[in-house]
Amino acid sequence: MNKEIITVTSPLLPNLDEFTDSLKEIWGSKWITNNGQFHQKLEAALAEYLKVPYVSLFTNGTLPLLTALQALRITGEVITTPYSFVATTHALWWNGIKPVFVDIDPSTGNIDPQKIEAAITPRTTAILPVHVYGKPCDTEAIQSIADKYGLKVIYDAAHAFGVEVNGESLLNAGDMSTLSFHATKVFNTIEGGAMVMHDEKTKQRIDYLKNFGFANEIEVVGPGINSKMDEIRSAYGLLNLKQVDAAIAARQKVAVAYRKALRNVDGISFWDDMPGVRHNYSYFPIFVDAEKYGMTRDELYMKMKDQGVWSRRYFYPLISEFSTYRGLESSRPDNLPNAHRMADTVICLPMHHALEENEIDRILESIAR
Repeated sequence: MNKEIITVTSPLLPNLDEFTDSLKEIWGSKWITNNGQFHQKLEAALAEYLKVPYVSLFTNGTLPLLTALQALRITGEVITTPYSFVATTHALWWNGIKPVFVDIDPSTGNIDPQKIEAAITPRTTAILPVHVYGKPCDTEAIQSIADKYGLKVIYDAAHAFGVEVNGESLLNAGDMSTLSFHATKVFNTIEGGAMVMHDEKTKQRIDYLKNFGFANEIEVVGPGINSKMDEIRSAYGLLNLKQVDAAIAARQKVAVAYRKALRNVDGISFWDDMPGVRHNYSYFPIFVDAEKYGMTRDELYMKMKDQGVWSRRYFYPLISEFSTYRGLESSRPDNLPNAHRMADTVICLPMHHALEENEIDRILESIAR
């Protein structure tokens, strides 16, 4: 293979000179963690950008999930999706909570609200949906079910940075939403994450919990954890926030090019933008119908890789197929037919702000051929 590899993603990086200036300021202050000025500025800037009342920063995207479950005192069983990254369900397992999987809506990849009620038991305390690929869940239907049965709703919004529905931030849905700022995401702080909550009292409790439970120098109000974001990554995030809109606009152009070229390729399907939704174009999944396309998903995946195009079978396998969760009653394949079908046919194409036109052409040629 002589061609340069096209990776599935590429990190959004701040201007190095500007970042160096921030580092000099941090070095001068000698305050590198524990709620410093850059940390406070990034929380405020993100709350404004995301149109949410309160943001609490974390050192990665898994810890806000763990902490949300603790803060809301979730126990027993939680209804969730098998079609996600494993961190969604691992957060439940680490809290001693039993995940209960329900099938997905094939038109979105998100948890199917019509399947939730049948999975509710006397031990159910919450619903943990995922905005898969940044596509909004049916938040109204999910909230209606939660209200009916007295359940909490925590959204794993790792993919949904900046997504809005009819001008309203998707992150305001449910009791809490969590974000990932991993290097692969639309907005990144190298590693990092955040939680969105609705009131100051909850924000204060979360801030205690992510700092060992300390309320002040001598008082610990609960069994907290250490999951604070440091000053260096906070400064990095502040600079990236200035350019994230341009990055999203560049991603949109890639999505438009993909759709235009692939719309008439027999056996390849994809999703169009949803009406009223401001998408962030975090991923571009396609779905391979082997009979119509003449090649299975895995065959296409390997062919693309041989040609230097690194795509990703995301999410495959399902969480319910991993050894930890395979024995659960809700993990039975006949309980999750839509999720299995999607996992067996999906390929996420390279999608990032820095893709060049000749690279997009190469990606499309590897599929069209």
